[in-house]
Amino acid sequence: MLPGRKKKGIFITGTDTGVGKTWITSRLAAILCRRGLNVGVWKPIQSGAMPGDPEADSFILKTIAGVDDAEHEISPFSFTAPLAPMMAAHLDGRALDVDTIMNSSENVFQRYDAVLVEGVGGLAVPLNNDEMIVDLAARLDYPVIVISRPGLGTINHTLLTLSYASQFGLSVLGVIFNGYEEEIPPAIDSMDEIGSAVAFQTSEMSNPFMVETISGTPVLGKVPRISDDVSLKEQINIIDCCVDVDKIVSEFESVIQ
Repeated sequence: MLPGRKKKGIFITGTDTGVGKTWITSRLAAILCRRGLNVGVWKPIQSGAMPGDPEADSFILKTIAGVDDAEHEISPFSFTAPLAPMMAAHLDGRALDVDTIMNSSENVFQRYDAVLVEGVGGLAVPLNNDEMIVDLAARLDYPVIVISRPGLGTINHTLLTLSYASQFGLSVLGVIFNGYEEEIPPAIDSMDEIGSAVAFQTSEMSNPFMVETISGTPVLGKVPRISDDVSLKEQINIIDCCVDVDKIVSEFESVIQ
């Protein structure tokens, strides 16, 4: 962490690319702002889209979160190729390292009481030969939220991510499962509650319980796949209902006091 900067933020990572990190981060920021918190967004690296492109993560974060920061401040390192940062930077004739990334953050961090920081891909995505996204997360030393898929295979991906975060001394606030196509699984406390219920014979229904039981990491939310036809206001309301936003608010309030 840069000298003299107060610890204030949450780092949002995923088990993979395409799990909805930007979608969740932008709408969580909007919810937190709606609740009266002075919250910014920062995704230091994006690849495959440049500022000004409506498909760029920087554009989505700025637009949905409603912040005034320029896109190049939200995402100071943008690369044209849709590749891991190390390769995308190389093809653009640039190089990345944690110190350089951290030094680009001050304009955003000075404006807000707290910031939602979104990583790129997962924690093991390389920045250079020696550093990965997890090194950036460790330097920030913020609590981590992991965004996961709900379907088959996510237990392995999520437990590996949680284990990797632990190896680097990261504190994980919780997991959000994003993208349920149909029913959202209810909260359950034991295997006995599952029994032989047909509903729990699908991985999407039982995965949150399995991850929480095995890892001891709380599930903060289970979010349905939301159609683009749904209004932004309703999208935000759905996230507010499906995610334990109170816990996230408490985490922010504890670091900005």
